[in-house]
Amino acid sequence: MKRTAFLLGLASLASITNFASGDIGLISPADAKKLIGSADPQERPVVLDTRGGYKDYFRGHLPTAHHFEFDTLRGTDNAVPVQYLPPDLTKPLLVRAGVDKDRLHLIYATGAELPNDEILSASMVAYVLEKYGIANIRIVDGGLTGWKAAGFAATQDYFGNPPGNLPAQGRPEIALNVDEVLQNKGHNGFALVDARPKNEYLGQDEVWLRKGHIPGAISFHWARLMEKENTHKFKPFAEVKAELEAAGITPDKEIMCYCGTSREGSLLRVYLKYVAGYPKVRLYEGAWKEYVWLKDKSLPAETSDPAAK
Repeated sequence: MKRTAFLLGLASLASITNFASGDIGLISPADAKKLIGSADPQERPVVLDTRGGYKDYFRGHLPTAHHFEFDTLRGTDNAVPVQYLPPDLTKPLLVRAGVDKDRLHLIYATGAELPNDEILSASMVAYVLEKYGIANIRIVDGGLTGWKAAGFAATQDYFGNPPGNLPAQGRPEIALNVDEVLQNKGHNGFALVDARPKNEYLGQDEVWLRKGHIPGAISFHWARLMEKENTHKFKPFAEVKAELEAAGITPDKEIMCYCGTSREGSLLRVYLKYVAGYPKVRLYEGAWKEYVWLKDKSLPAETSDPAAK
């Protein structure tokens, strides 16, 4: 009996050590709880609640969660709304939130059936952290909903992280600008993927200044990758592999993700890169909101679906 308990303890320790070693991906609520409650302060992660509704944080959140509202990282630039802030503004915000090159970061929001899309705030913040060089990031699979479903209690106690310390080098190469998108789309070895709902891809919406999508883009709504009852829980790759391949989204290509404002695209990127294991996946940060405004609104757009022909 003592030997069994010892071996289980070693297995648990190995799991925690693995999470602390530096990687990007998902973590179960059970493993997140172990890390948050670790007796060793050095093993405790930075926990970021990325939800846009501050009252949601007040109603309840994961223990030790620092509220880091995702849209603090974006603002209007050259007339285009919700563009990513430049480094001189972003870095102080990350440091203030406790983002640290030597610590594990657990990121989460909440989930339910559509139209709930809070997971997009978590994937967007994960993307920004990665871009600024953070190498140890986990999205809590299932989010706060999954946490509660596992029988774990939320808290209403506030928590604020001490100032963080960013790496000297970031990873700006994970981002795409519009020139790179236009240069590469349509060429062998590249796939441009629109992660918005199909009606927006087809221009059947009241949202966007101009209608449709970037010519040549594949439509693949981000929610197809998530569980229906909880849009914060990722489907296993085996369940969506055939759908992705049928759409032409395959690991032999460099995948260029985009959407309306870059949140949906960030989710697609997280899934393809860190769940499916695709080697080359990048995000067009400017997204459709920028594309439709550039060059006096003259960049081409289309509303037909090539896959339907």
